[in-house]
Amino acid sequence: MKKNNEKRNLFSIEVLGIILGLLWIAPFYLMIVNAFKTKRDIFSGVLGLPEEWITENFVEAFIDLEFLKSLFNSVLITVLSVAVIIIFSAMAGYALQRNKSKLSGIMFFVFVAAMLIPFQSVMIPLIALFGQADMLNAGGLIFMYLGFGCSLSIFLYHGAMTGVSKSMDEAAIIDGANRFQLFWFIIFPLLKPISVTVGILNVIWIWNDYLLPSLVLNESNATIPLKMFYFFGQYTKQWHLALAGLTIAIIPVIIGYFFAQKQIIQGVSEGAVK
Repeated sequence: MKKNNEKRNLFSIEVLGIILGLLWIAPFYLMIVNAFKTKRDIFSGVLGLPEEWITENFVEAFIDLEFLKSLFNSVLITVLSVAVIIIFSAMAGYALQRNKSKLSGIMFFVFVAAMLIPFQSVMIPLIALFGQADMLNAGGLIFMYLGFGCSLSIFLYHGAMTGVSKSMDEAAIIDGANRFQLFWFIIFPLLKPISVTVGILNVIWIWNDYLLPSLVLNESNATIPLKMFYFFGQYTKQWHLALAGLTIAIIPVIIGYFFAQKQIIQGVSEGAVK
């Protein structure tokens, strides 16, 4: 009787897993299948396979998106922004956790409270201020991402630092290391698991962000999400080209994950164990 119940439970879990898997795959199926259709075929039937597989959509979308240029802009802004967030947040988290004073407590509270402030509430004065400083460019965007991304990142690093013993600091200082050497060569490598987590969270956010780049960047350094808006005009929506462009746009993400999956899985698993 007990074995029969276990088999039924296992079967139920497998069925639920298959259903969830199909729900997860469904958007990708719709995107890829409709990318090969004409605009007319999409509106005549979204779920079905195309009667004729149109590859010209990808060529036209690749040209309209200026894909290589847009990809370079997206990669440059994402990599630099995430690198800056990780480095500065790790240093701030280390400093705030190690210096137990009233001022450090207040500063940490301010960083945590900043996570509750929505971007829309500071959007207009922020853009006006950066416009006056002539920073409405890629460099200014990276600086903004540092400001908006450091709150959660500092909170995560601050929590991770509680698991690093202070005796390591004392031993390194006795051996002649200064504060910079202590952090960069001893503490920071120990924070690799949380650095991977911070990196993943910020890469997903920055790579897909549309609103902030649309306010800061111009046409010459537009990212892929900005270029995708090219297919959605006031009077018409070119779904066949948009879906083809989305299909092209996810290829670099898949390739990047393929090469970095070992580090990502290792970092996430180490963080879970700790």
